[in-house]
Amino acid sequence: MKDKYGWNFDNSYVNLPPIFYKKMDANPVSDPKVVIFNKPLADSLQLDSDLLQKADGAEILSGSRFPEHAEPLAQAYAGHQFAHFNMLGDGRAVLMGEQVTEEKRMDIQLKGSGRTPFSRGGDGRAAIGPMLREYIISEAMHALQIPTTRSLAVTLTGDNIQRERVLPGAVLTRVASSHLRVGTFQYAAAFGNKDDLQALASYAIDRHYPSVKNSSNPNLSFLEEVIKRQAELVANWQLVGFIHGVMNTDNMAISGETIDYGPCAFMDEYDPSTVFSSIDREGRYAYGNQPYMAAWNLARFAESLLPILDDHEEKALELAQEAISGFSAAFEMKWLEGMRKKLGLFHDEKEDANLIKELLEIMHKHHADFTNTFLALTFHLHAENLLFNEEDFMNWHEKWQKRLSRQTNSKEEVQELMKKHNPAVIPRNHLVEEALKAAEESGKYEVMNELLQVLSQPYSHSRAIQQKYRNAPAATDQPYVTYCGT
Repeated sequence: MKDKYGWNFDNSYVNLPPIFYKKMDANPVSDPKVVIFNKPLADSLQLDSDLLQKADGAEILSGSRFPEHAEPLAQAYAGHQFAHFNMLGDGRAVLMGEQVTEEKRMDIQLKGSGRTPFSRGGDGRAAIGPMLREYIISEAMHALQIPTTRSLAVTLTGDNIQRERVLPGAVLTRVASSHLRVGTFQYAAAFGNKDDLQALASYAIDRHYPSVKNSSNPNLSFLEEVIKRQAELVANWQLVGFIHGVMNTDNMAISGETIDYGPCAFMDEYDPSTVFSSIDREGRYAYGNQPYMAAWNLARFAESLLPILDDHEEKALELAQEAISGFSAAFEMKWLEGMRKKLGLFHDEKEDANLIKELLEIMHKHHADFTNTFLALTFHLHAENLLFNEEDFMNWHEKWQKRLSRQTNSKEEVQELMKKHNPAVIPRNHLVEEALKAAEESGKYEVMNELLQVLSQPYSHSRAIQQKYRNAPAATDQPYVTYCGT
């Protein structure tokens, strides 16, 4: 039954074998206060926005107390972190339950709500900056129409936490189709038995891929569907210049949603080697490596499923390898499809891949801004983009125009297609930092709210409103660096 806030909790996760979770009690904070709240998301979840932003609601969103029908728990999982396998789990997060409406079932998780049995010596808390960063980027990704977990609220705890310096503590309320990860299956394979693994797979199938239940080998079909969805997800990242930053197997969701926004950022100048994370010193998770890392992660997922793919080990391995081999083609098809749309191409031609890759090579050579180059092509902004004056680009541009002339669509139709697939604004790193600084150091959220409003309509192309948010950052000798925020 719904309570006065609109919570209508179930928690199907507790029906899994108990090795997969630990039940949790509330972990009170001193003075919770909701500072950012997502009313449109709350409305879609049939929650009462006004009540949740008041003192009693802030207690729930901080983890100080739980709604009556919640069954809070911390999930167990493992994962390869920079290729090293570790036992992990929700070290600073609690799954409050699943909000159930007529249309959907969504996890409600509190991130930064305190210690759990999986904290591994940490305090289980989070600072305000990283929680606001996840709010900004996850909501921007949603507006960019890329599958993602979402952010319902950020709540100050009233307590400071100690990192390199003393920082205000905060809790993010995260909404997800589920928090099942590749690492959840790795945990089942490493620390459970075959029945545990099958129980987890059946649960994931019921929740995310019910259409495969009637296939001849549901577990294999499940693997194939996850591979397909991840190929599409990473292709979508590449199309907007998003760099996740920490593509460990515990940060890959079975649902196909982008999850765990730590040292993430968006690329300005196009460079496949771009990496922002302070801990990724070798560039393992650089922009250009993301498709390969996704395939690597999915291979680990397939390995974890081997015991339930077939009773015969050799056959199971053969099935897994065949499934994984389909990732590259699925990714390339989705990426090429998206790039064609970014260039206004309505149908396929054999040489399109070469045309696209030539453009990217020219952009890389001349340090061209990824987002603004495609905007300039969309709106014919020759005067605004120095790239248009380069001879190799002019030669490419002529090829592109000839390619466009071979399709029957009008110039207006071409531009409309490009407008739908080339965002006018992305969360520019310098603007995100400006919003975080104002909130973290001065307690002012106006800068963040304005940024969020602009980012909520990236394809509206309202030039007057969006102009200052389109500008690339000023040149600097210091590369932009992001941090995990743990």
